[in-house]
Amino acid sequence: MGQYQPALLRRYNPDDIARHYRYRPWQIWGRLLRIIWSFAGFILSLKFDEWQNQVEQNKKQRATQLRELLTRLGPTFIKVGQALSTRPDLIRKDFLEELIKLQDQLPAFDNVLAYQIIETELARPVAEMFSELSPNPVAAASLGQVYRGRLVSGEEVAVKVQRPNLRPVLTRDLYLMRWVASWLAPWLPLNLGHDLTLIVDEFGTKLFEEIDYINEGRNAEQFAHNFRNDPRVKVPSIYWRYTNSRVLTLEWIHGFKLTDTQSIRAAGLDPEEIIKIGVTSGLQQLLEHGFFHADPHPGNLFAMPDGRMAYIDFGMMDQLEETTKETLVDALVHVVNKDYNDLAADFVNLGFLTPDINISPIVPALEAVLGNAIGKNVGDFNFKTITDQFSELMYEYPFRVPAKFALIIRSLVTQEGIALSLNPNFKIVEVGYPYIARRLLTGESAELKRRLLNVLFKDGKFQWQRLENLIAIARTDGSFDVLPTAQMGLQFLLSAEGQFFRQQLVLALTEDDRLHTAEVQRLWNLVKDDIQPNRLLNVAIAMLTDLSREGAAAILPKATSFMPFSGNQSPDKN
Repeated sequence: MGQYQPALLRRYNPDDIARHYRYRPWQIWGRLLRIIWSFAGFILSLKFDEWQNQVEQNKKQRATQLRELLTRLGPTFIKVGQALSTRPDLIRKDFLEELIKLQDQLPAFDNVLAYQIIETELARPVAEMFSELSPNPVAAASLGQVYRGRLVSGEEVAVKVQRPNLRPVLTRDLYLMRWVASWLAPWLPLNLGHDLTLIVDEFGTKLFEEIDYINEGRNAEQFAHNFRNDPRVKVPSIYWRYTNSRVLTLEWIHGFKLTDTQSIRAAGLDPEEIIKIGVTSGLQQLLEHGFFHADPHPGNLFAMPDGRMAYIDFGMMDQLEETTKETLVDALVHVVNKDYNDLAADFVNLGFLTPDINISPIVPALEAVLGNAIGKNVGDFNFKTITDQFSELMYEYPFRVPAKFALIIRSLVTQEGIALSLNPNFKIVEVGYPYIARRLLTGESAELKRRLLNVLFKDGKFQWQRLENLIAIARTDGSFDVLPTAQMGLQFLLSAEGQFFRQQLVLALTEDDRLHTAEVQRLWNLVKDDIQPNRLLNVAIAMLTDLSREGAAAILPKATSFMPFSGNQSPDKN
């Protein structure tokens, strides 16, 4: 096997990196001393403030000092700071506000060098590819910077150029982080459920994916495909002829950052509608597509003048399995319905608790935390409150946060923070739960239909109030049509697969030795305005037709088995 070089490593591999540096300590000691010296000076500053009783007076100065320290240490530490900037449960508010600036307020590298990288990577002079290209970057991030330009064919584009010598720098820093993590893990008061070095490895894997611009382009196209039928979501097109692993050329997005409320309102847009697009598209990513944007900070989301919301920067993405998506739906419904026993089981299924754990003492703890966070009103729920409460629960009970869910939590908390900046009274569940209700009521898969019926039956009894609540909540924005849902539900109940639930529904209607006509009347009053006689007749005819076809399909094979062969037919010789 050839000599390993950090610059040639395409995927993060801690073993290869360790083998390289084990025999080259002179390549890392200088960097390690610089990191230690930088953080030692910062910690001493904090201690000095405590000794002098000047913590309050100097807290803004110390927050700025931390941001500048991470910026000086380079891309790896900037990415760490960005991750921490979305964790209000770990970072105090003054530090949080300063670390948020790491998202898009970073120093650029030399423009001459950036132009050289473009020409070297794409193997053509800039003038042959672009009729215009800004002399300075319009944005600088931790891993690269962006120029605004126009292709010779006329399309307006953004050109993303990776910082020079990036891969060797990240490789060295990740090796040092992993080495320090292996020493510090036993001394840190963290209930992680696994080795701290695994967190560094997950961070390294995602970081190496993020610096591969070909991977980012493919992510963007998959994301666009998932939202191809949603006219509210915009994804920029990728120009592959002008893209490789270190240069990415994509469609220029005209819009306003979601935090720029003044420009959004000046363009005649309603910030509330933009919030709804952001929340519902975020839930669609998690609960429908399973492929989600894991870095939705304000610099990556734009409100467009035509009312659409645009996503950019698809370097940090992740994929959820089908069972995980369905369990997430369960967990959200159980939170809202305050079914804490079922919620504890969901935490086991999602990997927050090990299967062998006794969940009995955990259930009242969940009830105390979530009951207090949600209060009497579902609309009082917010993710920041939940993460604050759970950060305390993590130390008392054997919870752990799987790496994938750390990204999901980050995504949800960030999106909620953006929404709160647009509307301080924003409640994420007021937008999110109607989507979840519609998702359950219109579930296209048999598994989702079963989940709906499991929600409606508890302890062998039909929960009439839950069905009323789901329908009422689903109809809050006027986009829910109850008739197709009713048709789908009846078809499922009349099918062989729905036999068990059909029996349960009959029992529910005659429960306690009485017909539940009052409950049925309330449901009818809720939906009668949506059900017009002519539509109801068309649905009935369609259902009868489907049932006739199914019956014919079932009878036909039996009938044909008794039909004699005609003169033109021959039996199967086998």
